[in-house]
Amino acid sequence: MRELTQHLSTPESQTQQIMTEVLQIGNRTIQASELIPLLANYQLLPQLLRELIIDEAIAAVECKPEELAQAKQRFYADKQLAQETDIQAWLVQQGLSAEQLDNIIVRKIKLEKYKQATWGAKLESYFFQLKAKLDKVIYSLLRTQDPGLAQELYFRLQAKEQSFAEVAQKYSQGPESQTGGLVGPVEQSSLHPAMVQLLSNCQPGQISSPSRIAEWYVIVRVEKFIPAQLDEPMKARLLNELFEGWMQEKQRQVNIIPSA
Repeated sequence: MRELTQHLSTPESQTQQIMTEVLQIGNRTIQASELIPLLANYQLLPQLLRELIIDEAIAAVECKPEELAQAKQRFYADKQLAQETDIQAWLVQQGLSAEQLDNIIVRKIKLEKYKQATWGAKLESYFFQLKAKLDKVIYSLLRTQDPGLAQELYFRLQAKEQSFAEVAQKYSQGPESQTGGLVGPVEQSSLHPAMVQLLSNCQPGQISSPSRIAEWYVIVRVEKFIPAQLDEPMKARLLNELFEGWMQEKQRQVNIIPSA
């Protein structure tokens, strides 16, 4: 009877063991009870929350078979997986099955569709709200912490005794000295607000008088203003910005409390 009892209980204990051992990584077996503490320790719970929010958002979005087929071809091309053997080797390396890869690609398709359906119609107005910050500028910069030197160099430039590039290369105290003072093209949103104001008050080719910005006395010359365009890369960027703003708000609304 004891032997029979032991025999009957073995499959049950094996099943219980299988249910608790959920992941094998190298020589380490991860137990189910370890998953949440591990995610918390590695600060991955916010990422898990993000993915769950996405799953909920895209649940009703459809993906057609031809869309999946086209996306898979683009995916293989991006990964330089030209042969079936290359694909299979990549799947093994990533620990994925072909079905799981399909699910990942479908999810990306659905997410892009969701973004477009939710914010696509708002892109133009959003672009014009931000356009002043998105516009780019190319300018020449000369900076020093010596106000007397800044004034002297300004007079030299005005009198055309030396070129801006020569003066910047010799006297400018920032990395722009390596480029003869030339900076850009850069978006105006990346510049110090005082620099943006200074540049906006200059016409292309005009040399500004020395101005104090933080610890520097600066002289600038605008080379070219480059207006931002609502092209496809810009649309993709703004669409992602709107999505990320929404995602951050959704994440703030949820508290992550690991159970004991």
